[in-house]
Amino acid sequence: MRPRRNRWMARLTRRTLLAGSAAWLAAPAISRAASGDYDVAVVGAGAAGLAAARKLNASGRRVLVIEAASRPGGRIASAARPSGAIYDKGANRFSAPRHNPFIAIAREAKLTVYDPPVGKRLYVGDREARDNEYDDFIAALGRANRTIAAVAELGRDVAASRALPELGDWQGTVSFLLGPQPHGKELDAISALDLSRLEERHDDVMIREGTAALMEAAAKPLAIEFNTAVQAVNLGGRGRVELATDRGAVTARAVIVTASTGVLGAGRIRFTPGLPQPVADAIGKLSLGTHERAIFELPGNPYRFNADERVVFKTKDARAAMFTMRLGGSDVAYADFGGELARELWKAGGGAIADHIAKALAAHFGGGTQPEIGRVEVTRWSAEPFVLGGASAAAPGAGASRRLLLQPVHERLFLAGEAAHETMWGTIAGAALSGERAAAQAIAYLANADKPAPTASREPVRKRRRP
Repeated sequence: MRPRRNRWMARLTRRTLLAGSAAWLAAPAISRAASGDYDVAVVGAGAAGLAAARKLNASGRRVLVIEAASRPGGRIASAARPSGAIYDKGANRFSAPRHNPFIAIAREAKLTVYDPPVGKRLYVGDREARDNEYDDFIAALGRANRTIAAVAELGRDVAASRALPELGDWQGTVSFLLGPQPHGKELDAISALDLSRLEERHDDVMIREGTAALMEAAAKPLAIEFNTAVQAVNLGGRGRVELATDRGAVTARAVIVTASTGVLGAGRIRFTPGLPQPVADAIGKLSLGTHERAIFELPGNPYRFNADERVVFKTKDARAAMFTMRLGGSDVAYADFGGELARELWKAGGGAIADHIAKALAAHFGGGTQPEIGRVEVTRWSAEPFVLGGASAAAPGAGASRRLLLQPVHERLFLAGEAAHETMWGTIAGAALSGERAAAQAIAYLANADKPAPTASREPVRKRRRP
């Protein structure tokens, strides 16, 4: 039976020492081309690092990007199914296209930018929600957002769950869509103030060729050392920053670090001198949520969905999943899990995840009959050593923490990434804009450092006459 369409949801809104000698001998040395001295070194080739490096390149500065993985993109990655269909492992929608620098890059690279269906479809049991149910749910969601914003305006930086009003039987679904689904954390672990500042987004676009194709296009003009993990950043040298990697050392006049708060909080990069305590505390309070994706196929479109439609279900609690059907018109589908449920399923393994998906599809669309979904692939962002999670979300009481990441550290260290944007955190746009902001700060620092020192005054000293 073809699901009934509904016009819901433009309104449904609301991520110094080198290694031991054995490892050093085993690793290939850093390339000769990258062993020189740079104006700016950029740590990380994700959205923030690529955006920063491109802005620095455009300013004429000599820049090197150092990336621990073998590809650009960070938490943005694509792959192909055996059928040849391309799918995205991480972020697959680009918000704020008028402000997002990657959209211009996509168009320059002749990639196909298109508008997916707006909003999400809501199911109640084995049927799509009726009009009155959509209306009730939209009202509940709007009430939740307004109440959280009102609490934040009063300066009460409490857990978002404490700011949530009583929403009756929509409580679980609203909690899922405000917490675990977008941010990988339950609302009791998210600052109401931080959540209230997040910009609403209605204009997402997608890339037909996959997000990895866009990251590769963005990286093409840049000097990037892949498979090179920065282990330490020494800011103590006179006029120079030294970066120790597992393949050798790199020096620069300034450094932009775009590593995730998960990586920084785990101490994977050592700083000398250490990060100021308020900055270190802010990084710890902006920890990453757990957000994983299961990728599978539904041959023949058995449930008659349109391409790229997203589906959520009315639930009694926040332990739920969001499905994306017919990615780009193919047979590929996603199940996105966040928060507590994601952690449980991830520990249980791929078999448990496949079983969970099959049961959910049978309950909501298949009349109790489980479909053939083939091989299920599951992301492991929480275990990826150079990522360690999904997107950042501030802890209760830490809603102002992002501001501490926006300022230079020890004059020539600049932080960037999705966590370093106050209103678009958790998005590709926020990461890219934070990278451009850090690049502008580095350019200003270098320009100021290049100014000639003022000369001492040489005016003759006049002798005083004796009376």
